[in-house]
Amino acid sequence: MEIKKVTIIGLGALGILFGNHLAKRMPKDDLRIIADEKRIQKYKNEHVYCNGEKCDFHYVTPDETCEPADLLIFTVKYEGLHEAIQAVKNHVDENTIILSALNGITSETIIGRTFGRDRVLFSVAQGMDAVKVGNKLTYDHMGMLVFGDQKSGIMSESVKCVAAFFEKMDFPYQVDTKMDKRLWGKFMLNVGVNQTVAVFNSNYGEIQREGEARETMIAAMREVIALSEYEGIHLTEADLNYWLSVLATLSPDGKPSMAQDVEARRYSEVELFAGTVLELGENYHISTPVNKKLYDTIKSIESSY
Repeated sequence: MEIKKVTIIGLGALGILFGNHLAKRMPKDDLRIIADEKRIQKYKNEHVYCNGEKCDFHYVTPDETCEPADLLIFTVKYEGLHEAIQAVKNHVDENTIILSALNGITSETIIGRTFGRDRVLFSVAQGMDAVKVGNKLTYDHMGMLVFGDQKSGIMSESVKCVAAFFEKMDFPYQVDTKMDKRLWGKFMLNVGVNQTVAVFNSNYGEIQREGEARETMIAAMREVIALSEYEGIHLTEADLNYWLSVLATLSPDGKPSMAQDVEARRYSEVELFAGTVLELGENYHISTPVNKKLYDTIKSIESSY
């Protein structure tokens, strides 16, 4: 199968980043951005910008009938996932391949319950330093999408198909045949960097240099390493160092989504990060004091909204 029709749901940082790249390389009608009528009107009136450039997107509402997507990409926040699953139903048939760029380790399973696990590839968005303020996105590094099959050690036709499409689109990507470990590695990074930068009210530069913030971040990540053993993932210090090397490539002035949420006084994905760590720690009787402190601090910040 050749991918021709692509649908993206979620016009946050990643939705704009991916959509802007693809929109320059595809026929306009072949790339659909799903949004409700109110959001579409806002996008059309105020426009959406990527690195100062106005994006030219083709918007569709969830109710519009259309050809199913060959590739469907979820770029919503976790709290909007269930609504998004309902919104994309006109875009999914038996041939649709689904990628989820959401943070955390559960979105693929949730999407798979509705559309079938065999249609959903594991994927991780990494290496981007995009910052979205209002309707404007800026970034220095686009990063890449890493994806692969849910079962380790194989490369399905769906994976090959997406790789061929991204190659044609000059879209940065990598195929990984051990995506369960990659998902947990990205989760470990998010647990550390997202929460620490938010709590320290800082940016990537703060945790790229030695100091209390970096120590806090690494300690939070090591709690995920301990939990991964009980989940059969077996993260190691080598994995931690790999993700620290990814972090080192980002613009020091950039900041992760949770820090942007806290600055904008929006509720964050703390339940997805520290909340998950605390729940797993309780299940396995493992102490997770660093994540408990981060969780309590962020919840305290949010209680003042």
